Amino acid sequence: MDTDQLQNAWPTRIELKKDKSELVVEFDDGSIYNLSAELLRVESPSAEVRGHGASQKQVLSGCSNVAIRSLEPVGNYAIRIIFDDEHNSGIYSWSYLYELGEKKEELWRRYLQMLDSLGLSR
Repeated sequence: MDTDQLQNAWPTRIELKKDKSELVVEFDDGSIYNLSAELLRVESPSAEVRGHGASQKQVLSGCSNVAIRSLEPVGNYAIRIIFDDEHNSGIYSWSYLYELGEKKEELWRRYLQMLDSLGLSR
């Protein structure tokens, strides 16, 4: 994924699955990403999850059944995802959604490893 591709990511379709457990995002370059609510929740770009630096990132557990309650547009560059656990402070830019899609497998593997190392469950 090059920087231009990431910076110019533009969604052509954003669909919340009926069971609200998955967001499908299609981009103008033809990429289509199915992003689970759990992954979106644990990788939220909010300060609650990210902290104020890379070393402050929180590992969330107990998110396996989290669902997306609703989506709200933020200008023409992002969406706010409202989760059923009341988390609503993450602003997911188009480029961040694209990055999550590109790195989904790596992020998921790291998340499961962190949970395991801390003795936590999904």
